[in-house]
Amino acid sequence: MLWLAAVAPARAADPVTANDTARFLAGMPPSEQSPLAALTKDPAWQRHARFFDSAFGHLEERQLSKIRTWAGVNLAAPRPTMFYMFSGPDFLYADAFYSKATTYVLSALEPVGSVPDLTRLPYLGSTLNDIERSMSSILNFSFFITKHMKTDLRADQVSGTLPILYVFLVRSGKTIHDVSLVALDDKGVVHSPKDDAGKNATQGVRITFAGGDGVERTLYYFSTDLSNSGVRNSGFLKFCETLAPGNSLIKSASYLLHTGNFTTVRNFLLANSATVIQDDSGIPLADYDSRKWRFFPFGRYAGPIDKFPNTYQPAYAELFRRSQPMDFGIGYRWRSFESNLLLSVRLPSDGTGSVETTSAAPTDEPLPPKPARPRLRKPRPPPEPRGLFYWR
Repeated sequence: MLWLAAVAPARAADPVTANDTARFLAGMPPSEQSPLAALTKDPAWQRHARFFDSAFGHLEERQLSKIRTWAGVNLAAPRPTMFYMFSGPDFLYADAFYSKATTYVLSALEPVGSVPDLTRLPYLGSTLNDIERSMSSILNFSFFITKHMKTDLRADQVSGTLPILYVFLVRSGKTIHDVSLVALDDKGVVHSPKDDAGKNATQGVRITFAGGDGVERTLYYFSTDLSNSGVRNSGFLKFCETLAPGNSLIKSASYLLHTGNFTTVRNFLLANSATVIQDDSGIPLADYDSRKWRFFPFGRYAGPIDKFPNTYQPAYAELFRRSQPMDFGIGYRWRSFESNLLLSVRLPSDGTGSVETTSAAPTDEPLPPKPARPRLRKPRPPPEPRGLFYWR
């Protein structure tokens, strides 16, 4: 077992566990015997705890509780595995949509990072402020602004995706049991850091945890390039194949799957998903084989925001003309009255056409010819810094 709560080992008499570290970073009290318990008297931590209590409380009321209700109604037979490509450390929404999964596979470019010994940080308040800033966009708008995360989570303090995964896990009511670094070789075999996984090794972390039901679950996060050249040179998709078929989530994915440079991962998702939940930044509607999938649109398709030109889909707009309402926002158009969500359910291979994974009403009628592009009201985007950066 490898605790990632410290760069240098904590004293053997009073180890700092990953779960206590996660709770402390999340503004939740660690166990009474933890060396971190004394630090909760610091006014900086107490302010941090109040901030996160308020932020996560509002997020739960505004979005997460509504997403869980939506999933409970529309996902009747979830698979054990869920795939979340282009996720960053967003376990929060993976859990909200697919709370019954037992294996979560998240992947993005961001490195795993580390969580140093919090009892030895010279500027604890600054570290807690950095975590708050790095998470502000997802707490307010449902997606990460990657540039913020890279700037705020620096290598000299907390860094990468791990501290945010910690926060999201315990704020979702989970208890972390074990954390270990892992690497995939080019055949998709999992190795420990002591092994030689080869020059194209994919670095990641494996976290085992349990929720209120006591079921032990596993979260993998891999830092990997999901472009065609990136997945060709890694074993990441080979590893995912061992867990397929699964359910997939795609949101705020920078419309990368609309380009020719991400066709391999797009084809993997189409071939290995029982259901796909996505906003319009996910797989283009034209890439689904309508003979193999049934579509359940929710919300309103208002088109992409200005940062992503030439990604408007007339067929998507027509599909959403027959959509069902939803009461939460998601994606770049994060207001509920502008958000869209498409649930795509793979039809059985026996040709019966029955779908047991949702109780929603499908759109069975054929799509008419492509309509003219409507005039859209320009959305008000969240505040952003100057310069170019990826949105997720």
